[in-house]
Amino acid sequence: MRGRKRILIASLVTALAVAGCTGTEGMSAPQDTAQGMIGYLDYGDFGGGTEPQANYNPYLPATQLGATGYLFEKLVEYDHFSCTPKPWLAAAYSWTDPKTLVLQVRQGVKWTDGTPLTAKDVAYSYSLIKKYPAFDNEGVWRYLSSVEATDAATVTMRFKDAGASAFTLAVNVLIVPEHIWSKVPDPATFVNADNPVGTGPFTVKAFNRQQLTIQRNPNYWQADKIKVQEIRFHKADGGGPIDQLKMSRGEYDHNAMFIPDVDKAYVARDPKVNHYWYPPGGTISVYLNLTKKPFDDLAFRKALTGAFDHKQIIDKSQNGYVTQASQSGLIVPGHDKWLPPGLTGKGVIPYDAAKADAALTAAGYAKDADGTRLGKDGKPLSFTFKVPGEWTDWLAAGQIIVKNLKALGFDVDLETPDFPTYESDRAIGSYDALLGVHGGSCNMFRNFAEPLAGDQSAPIGKKAASNFVRWKDAETDRLLGELRVATDEATQKKAVAGLATIMMEQVPVIPLWYGAKWFQYQTDKAVGWPDAKNPYAAPSDNLLIITNLKPA
Repeated sequence: MRGRKRILIASLVTALAVAGCTGTEGMSAPQDTAQGMIGYLDYGDFGGGTEPQANYNPYLPATQLGATGYLFEKLVEYDHFSCTPKPWLAAAYSWTDPKTLVLQVRQGVKWTDGTPLTAKDVAYSYSLIKKYPAFDNEGVWRYLSSVEATDAATVTMRFKDAGASAFTLAVNVLIVPEHIWSKVPDPATFVNADNPVGTGPFTVKAFNRQQLTIQRNPNYWQADKIKVQEIRFHKADGGGPIDQLKMSRGEYDHNAMFIPDVDKAYVARDPKVNHYWYPPGGTISVYLNLTKKPFDDLAFRKALTGAFDHKQIIDKSQNGYVTQASQSGLIVPGHDKWLPPGLTGKGVIPYDAAKADAALTAAGYAKDADGTRLGKDGKPLSFTFKVPGEWTDWLAAGQIIVKNLKALGFDVDLETPDFPTYESDRAIGSYDALLGVHGGSCNMFRNFAEPLAGDQSAPIGKKAASNFVRWKDAETDRLLGELRVATDEATQKKAVAGLATIMMEQVPVIPLWYGAKWFQYQTDKAVGWPDAKNPYAAPSDNLLIITNLKPA
């Protein structure tokens, strides 16, 4: 999946900024750095393809330039490592009933043209993405019935149904100024290139096809926390190898990309300055077709939870950059607070081939004299394991998984279809076993509902929305129903713990490892980057990071 990772990395780096403006073609050096300030930081690519054009429309992520997220802000920001919400343009919020969310707009916030932010700007922004469905990138109007400014500082969101499960989506909308956007003839084609007005910590200083520079907004509502005068994004026309070389030379203060042998290629060049942190993202799991034997047998599935050599998979297919996943379906340690109390080892099940062998035999799947694993009918157990052939890291993992299964006496063939075929087979249930990915967001309902909810499944031959293993369990659906409507954290935790227990005890899927979120940084100019010792944010949490950086 390395090819896919590079696409994801490009998307992540594009998201690293989100902002823009035409500015001037050239760029002068910043004025002398004030005491306690960082003159500038060099970041990686800014998106826009091979021929980038100035585009700072926050609702057009496919074509906007990276940096928009430094120009425009949301009601609530999330620390996507621990999944902690941070009140942002909304200073406070509360549920008055399961379908009604009331938010207090932060006072004293001004747009970069000096106009105060009001609740009307918020309501307008939501009405805009309703009027132009292509702007509704999170699909929030599937859940919302109305968003109103009930007074100058209060916004009331009403949901079609209990809205707690849609909260992370509903507050994830960038807010634009009504006094400017209401005068735009066609917002759908508006690139917002001429001095874009936002509430964020930066404004656009200059843009050309090789470099995008944003500068500190001195009137930002948290200006005292912004210690960086400029961020300079650099076009990565040369692709991965060129950017890797630039990283090793110290040309970037920060980037987010895959680097083979990062310790040697990057850290070793300057160990005191060059650092990386790759926190966990989505969970990559073994998906078993639960409509087929022996995968429908719980004892069989439980036996397999310790059958895979996670260390070898991680070292050989993931360069050792990732960590083993918890069987709970949660991401540890970031989601620790959601784990069932007293769960051993946070749900991480160690590799133990001998134990798996014994458990299979005890479950009725014995070996014959030749070491062939037999089904309960006495016939050899044979099946296929699918991974997309283009995803080289998943292919390497699949080879190890198949080797582990063969060592237990199974007759297993590795199939490597192209991605469209893999995707189709997964959706209609035309497979025995395969690798799949799920979870990784801060929406606990979606993290469990997508792979496990009954309404996300479908009969074999029909396309399932996301429950590709065809898990069908009344208790799972009951807990998801509770989680969907719960507005208080205590009730949410109880439901999530119940779902994690089902993952542990019923084994609908078998998590193997967490995908990595790439994050490299240097500490010669700036300190305060998140890392394993201080994971206050995930790599994509740009505003949380920029408000924590300080001069070295």
